[in-house]
Amino acid sequence: MGKTIAISCFKGGVGKTMTTSSLGVGLAKQGKSVLCLDADAQHSLTVSFGIAEPDKLPVTLATVMESIIAKKEIDPTAGIIHHAEGVDILPANNTLTGFELTIAPIIGREIIMRKYINIVKPLYDYVLIDTSPTRDLLTVNALAAADSAIIPVCPKFLDAKGLELLLNGIAEIQEVINPNLTIAGILFTMVDRRANLTKAVIKMINEAYGEDIHIFKSNIPHSVRAAETSATGKSIFMHDPNGAVATAYDALAKGVLGVA
Repeated sequence: MGKTIAISCFKGGVGKTMTTSSLGVGLAKQGKSVLCLDADAQHSLTVSFGIAEPDKLPVTLATVMESIIAKKEIDPTAGIIHHAEGVDILPANNTLTGFELTIAPIIGREIIMRKYINIVKPLYDYVLIDTSPTRDLLTVNALAAADSAIIPVCPKFLDAKGLELLLNGIAEIQEVINPNLTIAGILFTMVDRRANLTKAVIKMINEAYGEDIHIFKSNIPHSVRAAETSATGKSIFMHDPNGAVATAYDALAKGVLGVA
């Protein structure tokens, strides 16, 4: 049975999608089978993998979750798209917008995604979930389905507040829905080592959480080349294979596997 990791932070612009796609390809490069699941209504992960016209896709996360609600039999390969760099993607599109209203009145609404993932999980070593920056029902579903969470944090003061909110949310989900959920670690992203504020925030987070929560050694540096990847449909490993960001995400993948 594979492992499910939610990439989550209650703050936008911290590199959740970049981390999901790069970690997915990084794990695939290490010989692992990986499914990347787009659980954000903005479907940035889907677009970043170069999937054109997602609104025309017949099967997405929303449709498979609707099948779970309707108790229909699900083909575990339905809707899954294979990317040239070795990962599979279950895409999202605009049908995910407002889906929270659809599931809000349903008993067991927090574990619909878990039921789906339990169907596909035997096919993969890792299922990675890209989440929205808000504490909506889809994010709750992702954390309820996950074995662990990786928390990307851009070392700025407001992003550190997003970390605090997420940790409180994870504690509630552990208590009520998913007692097996753990925190794989905090990942610093878009790091500019030259900025004094960056150093101060990293020090503050290490002092506040470092004794209780793993903090990944592989900080992801700020890079214009990394920001370009979402428009190319390629991962950082193909777009800028010799760059510092690719090196950092390679180290993260090895860290997740416990080989670095």
